[in-house]
Amino acid sequence: MNWHWLVSPDMIIDRVNGVVADLRADLSDDWERYIADRALAGVPVYHVKQITESLTGRVEIEHLSENTLGSINPNQAYIKIKQAIDWVCALLALIVLAPLLLLIALMIRLESPGPAIFRQERLGFGGKSFTVYKFRTMTVSEPEAANVRSLAVTKPGDSRVTRLGRFLRRSRIDELPQLINIVRSEMSWIGPRPEATVLSSHYSVALPFYRYRNIVRPGISGWAQVNQGYVSEDDDETEKLHYDFYYIKNFSPWLDFVIVLRTLKTLLSGFGSR
Repeated sequence: MNWHWLVSPDMIIDRVNGVVADLRADLSDDWERYIADRALAGVPVYHVKQITESLTGRVEIEHLSENTLGSINPNQAYIKIKQAIDWVCALLALIVLAPLLLLIALMIRLESPGPAIFRQERLGFGGKSFTVYKFRTMTVSEPEAANVRSLAVTKPGDSRVTRLGRFLRRSRIDELPQLINIVRSEMSWIGPRPEATVLSSHYSVALPFYRYRNIVRPGISGWAQVNQGYVSEDDDETEKLHYDFYYIKNFSPWLDFVIVLRTLKTLLSGFGSR
């Protein structure tokens, strides 16, 4: 993009695609007249926040006054249509992939002691808790009460990850058992990633509007995952929250399709895995 900084209302630039301004600022009469003239001339006028969201793929909400609930409520009709499509596709995938899933489960049991399936309580649609299913990729250990939150976070080069588990994480195959969660209408193929309940409790206190991300079903992949990857710090989680809000605000088949394409790219590159 080529940007031109307007330093005076008398400045006219030909053949532009739009004018960006802070429409909430206390603009002078000359600037308001300029914006009105540009609009009458057929030049689109955009609010700076609208353009920022489009360029970054994030919705930054820090105050209640910024939370325009009418524009950030997801389309209820599409939620139901998407749920039906998710259910059918997940059921077919479970049937087709059943032999592969059984083989992976057997390999996990042979590599290290413990169950093949990892179960964890997470916060989901409508703020309700549910049990998420994944292939176990770590050695089994009993967590101490004081370290429950830290153990819920996977760190770079985590020594608990097994050799097979590293491959499963990089290829995202460890997520396949969540097809069961989709069939049970607890999750979707695409949506904000569900967090462990212990982490959700922490983030709900530390981050404004955190629970609002549960207004749609959590997904196996999502807008934050294809843009940011795995996060573990509060500052990163705030950025992830902004991506989640962008997804909710622009909740649509088109955005889901874009995420599917970028998820395929992520699978090939291993971006964001730990």
